[in-house]
This record gives sequence, C-alpha cells and structure tokens, in this order.
Amino acid sequence: MTDSFTIRSIEAFCYRYPLATPVVTSFGKMLNRPAVFVRALDEDGVEGWGEAWSNFPAPGAEHRARLVNEVLAPGLVGRRFDGPAQAFETLTEGTEVLALQCGEPGPFAQAISGIDLALWDLFARRQNLPLWRLLGGQSRRIKVYASGINPGGAAQTAEAALARGHRALKLKVGFGAGTDLANLAALRAIVGAGMLAADANQGWSVDQALEMLPRLAKFGLRWLEEPIRADRPREEWRRLRASATMPMAAGENISSVEAFKDVLAEDVLGVVQPDIAKWGGLSACAGLARDILKSGKTFCPHYLGGGIGLLASAHLLAGIGGDGWLEVDANDNPLRDRFCGAVANVTDGTIVLGEEPGLGFTPDLSGIADYRSL
Repeated sequence: MTDSFTIRSIEAFCYRYPLATPVVTSFGKMLNRPAVFVRALDEDGVEGWGEAWSNFPAPGAEHRARLVNEVLAPGLVGRRFDGPAQAFETLTEGTEVLALQCGEPGPFAQAISGIDLALWDLFARRQNLPLWRLLGGQSRRIKVYASGINPGGAAQTAEAALARGHRALKLKVGFGAGTDLANLAALRAIVGAGMLAADANQGWSVDQALEMLPRLAKFGLRWLEEPIRADRPREEWRRLRASATMPMAAGENISSVEAFKDVLAEDVLGVVQPDIAKWGGLSACAGLARDILKSGKTFCPHYLGGGIGLLASAHLLAGIGGDGWLEVDANDNPLRDRFCGAVANVTDGTIVLGEEPGLGFTPDLSGIADYRSL
C-alpha cells in the first residue's frame, strides 16, 4: 500500500457509563464516564480508531462528537493526504478562526485530536506495523501506574490495584490536609518502596501549596502534579520548585507548542504530561515527547478516559521510550476496560504491547450499545 490515503468516512460515537461511585477531583465530580470514539475509513477499506477527550463539562462529550461529525469530518472526506500530520495541519489551520469565533479552542482541539489518533492507527495499519514501532519504539514493554484514586476509600482502591498487578500509585489530593496526609500515609504503607505520586488537580493557591510541601516531603513522592493552576504565572511555579523536595508535574492543561517550549526551557517541571486526546494528538505530541526527553525531563502521558485513547497513549510511550509511566485509571469503567487491549493485562507494574498492526485492537461497539448517547 502507498503511504498516502484518501479518507472515505470519519464518524464519532458517543457513550456514557453511569457510575455507582463518582470520580472526585478537587474541582468537581464525574457522575458518569463519557467516551467519544472516532472511526476513520480510507478508500481501501482500512480503518483506524481514535478518541477525543470529553470528561468536562457534563454535556461535553455529545458536543465534541457533533463537532467531529458535523463540522470536521465533512472537510476531510474525499481528500487525499500523505500522512496523518498533513490532515492534522489541515484541520487545525482550517478551523482556527471558527474556534476563536466560538470561543472554543479546547473542544475543537479535542475533536481534532480524536480524528488524528484514528488516522495514525489507520496509517500504521496501512504500513502493517504496530503503532509503537511506527513511532520508533525499540521495546514494547512499558511501566504503568494506577491513577484516579479518590479520597474516599483510597486504601481499598490502592489494594485492589496492587491485586491487579500494579506497583505504582497516584492519589488525588486537595481535600484538606488531614484527609490528604492520612491517605498518603496509607498508600505509602500499601505500595511500600513502589512509586507513589500525588495530584492536586490545580486545587491549591501558591500559599496553600507552599504550606503543604514540607508536610508531603516524608512520603517520598515521585512527583506532585498540578499543585496550582496551570495558568498561574511562571514565577509562582518557580517558587514551588525552589521549596519542593519532589519533582513538579503538569502538562494535561498545557495546549500550545509555545507553552510547552517555555516549560521545557526552564528547570521547574521534572515530569511533563501532555494528553494526546485533549490537545495535539500524535501529530503534535510525538515530537513533543521526544523534546521532553531531550530536555532531561520525564515524559508521562496523561490520560483519563476510554480505552482507545489509553491504548494510543501506551503506544506513544513505547514508541518514544524513556523511563516514564503510563497513567491507568483505577476506577470502574467498561468503556476503558473493554477497549484498551494489552493495557488491561498489568503484570508486576508493566504491560506489553503486541506486534499487530496499528493499535493492535479493533473495537466491537455492539457490546456497549446500551450506553450510547449520540
């Protein structure tokens, strides 16, 4: 097959899985788990699958699915491209003014990311290569960590994650010092010498974070994620870095090439976490991940969604290499577990990707038809 391809169709499918126990962050709750899966098909009948970030706000998933189906897909169908990056640039540049006019650069970027991931899967299948190899990977084994551990029932969630094969944990903090410190102590005891990180989800002011830093030092955290808002002045981030005994982490809420260049140029973030379903897809984030490693920082892809985006994130980490971890949500979500392929099989804190073309997994959506919302 030639490298170039003509797009026959692109379609987004939207789902919602109701939760018995909400996923809690410092800024709000998720009462259900949404997923926007994107299918791309070329003129040769080769298909590819992607996913667009859609966690917030509550009705956001349906909106992003309609952006794909009604705004973005019509601009690609019937067009021939040399590769996914060319389609990504066409979509991004072609909708910049519209996204600005709507005041919605985020939703547009997320919908475009979902299409981009699907086209990379399709492109790798055309090359008859697993995506991680197409991206330059040398090893298909990567480290993972259990994420999304809520303040309520944290110990039980952590113990269940270790029983499933995890050896590294990340706790959500920002719920008051008493709760945060008690949960960190419990998780450190559970994971032993294993990796433990904490995520404040932008929940503290700089003064609150500075007050918490010395109290966190005893837990040996691998990183502290988003202790303050991602858009706070860099001077505030530098103040935290100067007082912290653990690396600072961020990236899921950075959404431009220029902003990532700024954080890679300074010694503030030790761990950088772009989210390929939220901004940039693989077309922007594969090169960014290489730049993260070149800067001497740790690349850990951020991810909290359905299984297709998680599997794509795993291929990116394996393709780029480095010593980072893949984020795997520890909470109940069949929209993740049924569609994440090899990521479902965690052994001694690692997963092993396959040699099948593309993502190595073709979803059967019939089993989740009852959860479809659009």
